[in-house]
Amino acid sequence: MLDYKLLAALAAVVDHAGFERGAHQLGLTQSAVSQRIKLLEARLGQPVLTRSPRLAPTPLGQHLLNHVQQVRLLEHELLDQVPALGSGEERRLRLAVNADSLATWWPEAVGRFSDRHRVLFELVVEDQEVALKRMRDGDVAGCICDSPRPVQGARSHALGSMRYRALASPAFVARYFPNGMTPAALKRAPALVYGPDDRLQHRFLAKYGVEPPFPYHLCPSSQGFVGLALAGLGWGMVPERQAARELDEGRLQEIDPSGHLADGRLVDLSPQQAVDVPLYWHHWRQGGQVLDALTTHLLSLSDAWLVPPDDTPGG
Repeated sequence: MLDYKLLAALAAVVDHAGFERGAHQLGLTQSAVSQRIKLLEARLGQPVLTRSPRLAPTPLGQHLLNHVQQVRLLEHELLDQVPALGSGEERRLRLAVNADSLATWWPEAVGRFSDRHRVLFELVVEDQEVALKRMRDGDVAGCICDSPRPVQGARSHALGSMRYRALASPAFVARYFPNGMTPAALKRAPALVYGPDDRLQHRFLAKYGVEPPFPYHLCPSSQGFVGLALAGLGWGMVPERQAARELDEGRLQEIDPSGHLADGRLVDLSPQQAVDVPLYWHHWRQGGQVLDALTTHLLSLSDAWLVPPDDTPGG
């Protein structure tokens, strides 16, 4: 049988990125936590943490963390049903969410849910193309990604698609595209890329027959991404909804993006060439009622922010 005090020590060290902070969270000394990790490794006959080049769980450690998170969710569910067993404190859900969802529809979607179900979210910002690895590694209980195929022990649900448009400032367009969107001009014009896993610009350029390499700025910030476009540093694939919000100074009401872009601060380089990225919600099958409730909540509201699944070109 697993000793959950040892597993709690492992989870605390990983969650707080260090033995000292993990020990503080548990109310133990650093030495005591270190001894618990060593005892766990001795009983399993394998390491559960790598110490160099950085502190991280081993594959076995990831499996144990996956188990710990599922047990925590089930325990909180039991506390709701039998309050005498504990304090009934808020659950904590560790989820992987792509930055563009976090910058647009996710906060509105889960705000009321968090209050109603007493859920504290621990969000890992990850590109939609690689978020599923977090699920596979047991690092998160749910994720948003662009793959419909769930990992073992999980379920997948289509949410809809996030529509991206190639946007740039008028000054940028005048400088780099005086004769229109030609392949030669696109090959020279600096793009904006969110991160090394971001392939949206590549997909857009492929429609014009342009292949890498091409010049680009790297900007791992959704808000900064739009800011660079507004400042004329480059062109980039911006979520249609985010462009509308940024240009409306952050107000959260429903906006007609095409009408608002007409004010001229950003220009749609190719109105007929939007890129739709399908998004899927993945969650553990045995994650308990709170994950099931969050799934139902997301599926019931996602069409308010995303292009419905039936209206998307399938990626």
